[in-house]
Amino acid sequence: MLATGSEPVQLPFLPFDGKRVVSSTEALQFESVPERLGIVGGGYIGLELGSVWARLGTVVTVIEVLPRIAVALDAQVGRTLDRLLRRQGFNFRLQTKVIRAGNAEGGVKLFLDTGDGKEEEAEFDSVLVAVGRKPLVRGLGADELGILLDPMGFIIVDENYRTNVPGVYAIGDLIPGPMLAHKASAEGIAAVERIAGLAGEVNYDAIPAVVYTSPEVASVGKTEEELKNFGADYRSAVYPFSGTGRARCLGETDGFVKVLAHSRSGRILGIHIIGPRASELIAECVVAIQSHTTADQLSQTIHAHPTLSEAVRDSAAMLLRR
Repeated sequence: MLATGSEPVQLPFLPFDGKRVVSSTEALQFESVPERLGIVGGGYIGLELGSVWARLGTVVTVIEVLPRIAVALDAQVGRTLDRLLRRQGFNFRLQTKVIRAGNAEGGVKLFLDTGDGKEEEAEFDSVLVAVGRKPLVRGLGADELGILLDPMGFIIVDENYRTNVPGVYAIGDLIPGPMLAHKASAEGIAAVERIAGLAGEVNYDAIPAVVYTSPEVASVGKTEEELKNFGADYRSAVYPFSGTGRARCLGETDGFVKVLAHSRSGRILGIHIIGPRASELIAECVVAIQSHTTADQLSQTIHAHPTLSEAVRDSAAMLLRR
């Protein structure tokens, strides 16, 4: 079973040197707090590490070619995260492309294309390149064995996680899908169960995703944008943490819980959280998606008071009032 994970994508004009131009691995190992950190890429990894260093006093600038950060998030959640990170001192250069790089005194100089025909320069002590990850197939002998890859470099497998080569399976970041450790673990269990003749299964509609910024973001199921694109008949409701006693006691009232449910059946289609302990609160939401829970059922489930989890129940209750 192949499970070697993934590796950071390098930019040809900005190769990693492990000190001034770094991947997510080296960005956890700076010997001192950089004064100015440039992050190329506004996805989960760049935002998480930027959030760490910003809290330690670094001036963080995120350079993103798209019009918004964290494009995989529900747009309402993404806009809130953008606002809260800016409030913490983040600088966002959106719709901006890094076109080349050079040396600066004690740091790195980036040349930026802002789309208006003008070239700008920005200097940083260190630059984190976080433009994505790719399957780590180097050294596996995939070519020698004749293992088929798709155009993106992922190993092609069937519903049993079998490659085209008998006896060879692949899971995790090596195959299509979200690059998440818990997704890989679930696939490993399911693959072994399939090998043993059991009915191993992974519900890809019920895989939680977490962004470990401050505040945290967590989600499961469909975003509102996905439901709109599908033409789904849905309703949405938002409950703010400012209305939750436990959050007020903690002094962490930023953010909200957002519930999306089918208009007629009430079945929960997605839940998105930005706020305190979102990474822990999402587990209940995954169970709701996995068990086809309705908003009515969730709203009638008794939650301890005072707790942050009350915001999940109250968001479902808000949905029923619409």
